[in-house]
Amino acid sequence: MGKQIRLELQATLKRFLPAAYEDYPIECGIRVRDLLEQLGIPEYEVNLVFINGVPTNLDSIIEGGEKVVLYPPLGGG
Repeated sequence: MGKQIRLELQATLKRFLPAAYEDYPIECGIRVRDLLEQLGIPEYEVNLVFINGVPTNLDSIIEGGEKVVLYPPLGGG
């Protein structure tokens, strides 16, 4: 049975934000990498991943109920 996550996409990734981002349905045990594929986000466009405020990576597992925040590479100077 699937569960939901709260999804936040920052900056240039916002164009991939689905309509149901506050209750985005997932299968339990999905990796962040698989979530990107579902959303149509190329891996190279994601630089930082946070799950419940904790920095993580594309191989982290999502069980449902988490807040997942994705950031693109950031520039500045």
